[in-house]
Amino acid sequence: MSVNGRNAAGKSAPLDEVSKKIIEQLQADGRRSYAEIGKAVGLSEAAVRQRVQKLTDAGVMQVVAVTDPMQLGFYRQAMIGIRATGDTRVLADQLSAIPAVDYVVLTAGSFDLLVEVVCEDDDELINLLNSQIRGLDGVSSTETFVYLKLHKQFYNWGTR
Repeated sequence: MSVNGRNAAGKSAPLDEVSKKIIEQLQADGRRSYAEIGKAVGLSEAAVRQRVQKLTDAGVMQVVAVTDPMQLGFYRQAMIGIRATGDTRVLADQLSAIPAVDYVVLTAGSFDLLVEVVCEDDDELINLLNSQIRGLDGVSSTETFVYLKLHKQFYNWGTR
């Protein structure tokens, strides 16, 4: 049985080749029409629309606009390594609720979590660290890696 695209063991349900091709089409151009995708994968526009809806409902993919934070007035990005005590899943949920946080990963290694933040400026980053992140129960220490330049950011790694 599948729940949210996952089988009983919690692993992603396998995708058929047509669904993979649809995903690859959208990775190349998220604005590509269902009719264009249908021609490329051999389905009708309605069948593509239905498959895309199922893939998004199952959490397999999202179709979103990827923006350049700098052009939207967010001039400071950083990755924050967090060492934690207690249940990192609870802390991850708390961090995920912070609007400036756009990425939360539980990790193995010298940090328990990695958190990416997008801020308007250094003052907002300092406030975020001191007022919102470091004060959370379970945060024992942080290390901030300020982005000087985003050199590569792509989301078209395919489906394998």
